[in-house]
Amino acid sequence: MSRYLFVTGKLAEPALRQVLADLVPRAKIEAEVAVLPITVAALLTTPWISSHLKIPERIDQVILPGLCTGEMNFPWPQPTERGPKDLRDLPEHFGLGKPPRENYGVYDIEILAEINHASRLPLEKILQLARQYRDSGADLIDVGCDPGSTWMELEIAVQALREEGFRVSIDSFNPDEVAMGLAAGAECILSVNSSNLNKVRDWQDRFGAFEVVVLPDSPKDLPTLYPLVEKLHKWNQRFRIDPILEPIGMGFAESLGRYLQVRQRYPEAEILMGIGNLTELTDVDSAGLNVMLAGFCQELGIRSVLTTEVINWSRSSVKEFDIARRLMHYAVKNKTVPKRIENQLVMLRDPKVHHLGEEGLRDLAERITDSNYRLFVEAGEIHVINGKMHLRGKDPFDIFEDMMKLDSKLDASHSFYLGYEMAKMVTAMTLNKNYTQDQALSWGFLTVPEISHR
Repeated sequence: MSRYLFVTGKLAEPALRQVLADLVPRAKIEAEVAVLPITVAALLTTPWISSHLKIPERIDQVILPGLCTGEMNFPWPQPTERGPKDLRDLPEHFGLGKPPRENYGVYDIEILAEINHASRLPLEKILQLARQYRDSGADLIDVGCDPGSTWMELEIAVQALREEGFRVSIDSFNPDEVAMGLAAGAECILSVNSSNLNKVRDWQDRFGAFEVVVLPDSPKDLPTLYPLVEKLHKWNQRFRIDPILEPIGMGFAESLGRYLQVRQRYPEAEILMGIGNLTELTDVDSAGLNVMLAGFCQELGIRSVLTTEVINWSRSSVKEFDIARRLMHYAVKNKTVPKRIENQLVMLRDPKVHHLGEEGLRDLAERITDSNYRLFVEAGEIHVINGKMHLRGKDPFDIFEDMMKLDSKLDASHSFYLGYEMAKMVTAMTLNKNYTQDQALSWGFLTVPEISHR
C-alpha cells in the first residue's frame, strides 16, 4: 500500500485531515500530513518547501498544495506533484467518483460551421471566421450565400479558403454560385431538392466527385424526398439526407419524427441535421440545446450537423457541439448516462459546491490572528475573516461599511481588491457557485484563468 505525504499550511490542516479521513480508505492508501510553518498554504513556493520540508521514512510520494508556485526540483528522491487547487477535490485527483475514461474524446459526428451572409463580408473577415470555427472544432466551413442574387466573388472566397487548408461547402440554390464553388474546390452543396435536381448531372460531368445535401420539397411533405434519393442512388451521387429540423412552435416534435422515419427507411444513409434552427431561434443559452441534439444525433446515427454562431447566446455553439459530440459518443458507446464525465459544458452552475460549514468557519475564525482578509461564500452569505473580525451577510456594501469601522488601515488599493473579490462573491452567491479567493469563477470551457494582483 502506497504511503503519501500531504503538505499543507497551518490554516488548512484541519480541512485536509477531514478530507483524508474519507479519502484514505476509499483510495486504499496510507497518508501522513506535513504542516509547514506558514499560515496560508497557497503562499508556499517550491524553493521554500525544499528548505523546510523533511520527508519521513517510508514515504512513497509527496503531494503539494495545488496553488504553490515554482519549479518542481527537490533534493529528495520521492515523486512529488501538485494536488488540486482546492484540497476538497483530492478524491477526484485520486480518480474517485468518476467513471473510467478510456478512449474519451473520440467522436464520429462532423460539424459544418456556416459563415452566414458571406457575400456581405470582406475576404479577410471570411477567413477570420473560418479560422475561429476550425479552432473551435469545425470540420468543414459552409459558405452561406444570399438568395435572390449571384455572388460573383464566391470563387475567390472558396479558393482562399482552400489555400488555407479548409474543407468547404456551398449553401446555395443558385446554380451559378454552385458551379463557381465546385470549380474552386468546394466538396459539398447545400442543398438539392426537386427544383434543382436536374443540375446534378451537369455538375457531375463538369466537376467530378462532390457531395450534396438532399431535402424534401417541403418540411411537412417527406415523401417528396424519396424519388430524389432514388435518382441520386441511380446516378452514383454521394449525398446526405436532411429531413429539416424545425424550430420549436413551428413543428419541432414532428420534425424529430421525420429523422426517425428517414433512418428507418434508409438504415445506412448519411443524414445531416441543421441544428441552428434550434440554437439560433430559441431564447436560451445554446450549450444545453447542443448537448441534447448531439445525444439525439449520436443515438440515431446522424453523422453531420450544420450550425452557426450569429445570435449572441450562440456565440460558442461550434465549441459547445465539439465538446458535446465527444461526451455523447462516450455515453452511447459505453451505455452510460452522460453524467460526471465531462464538466466543460456545466457553465452557469458548478457540478459540485464545496462547503466549510458553520463549524469550519468558526474554527478558522478562531485560529486566524493576522490582518489578512480571508473571503468565503457559504450558504448564501458572504464571510470576511481576519484576526480582528468575522463579518457575514448578503449585502457587500453593508459588510464593507462594517469593515471600514474596524480597519483604519483600509487603503484605496486594498479596497479595490476587496470590491473586485466581492463582485465575484455576489455572482457565486447568486448562482450557487464555488468561490475561492484569488481564483476565477468556473464557467466551464469559457473560464479565463485569473492571475492574482494582490
